[in-house]
Amino acid sequence: MPGLLIKDLPDDLHRRLKARASALGRSMSREVMVILAEALEDRAGPPTLAEVDRLRVRGRRPLTQDLLDEARTTGRP
Repeated sequence: MPGLLIKDLPDDLHRRLKARASALGRSMSREVMVILAEALEDRAGPPTLAEVDRLRVRGRRPLTQDLLDEARTTGRP
């Protein structure tokens, strides 16, 4: 399997990556693979509502089709 060497990784980025991997019970290498796989995932079309809701800030009301429709029509003639 091919390898990857990252040179000159900033200390802060290394610290955050290490903390994230530890919090998720992964090695740093595995966490980098997960992050890269998610970033490079083929997105042939627009994201689903579930994908958008998963990425949005928590603590507010869930994103629904009704909420999107309302946002599209509010303030329009």
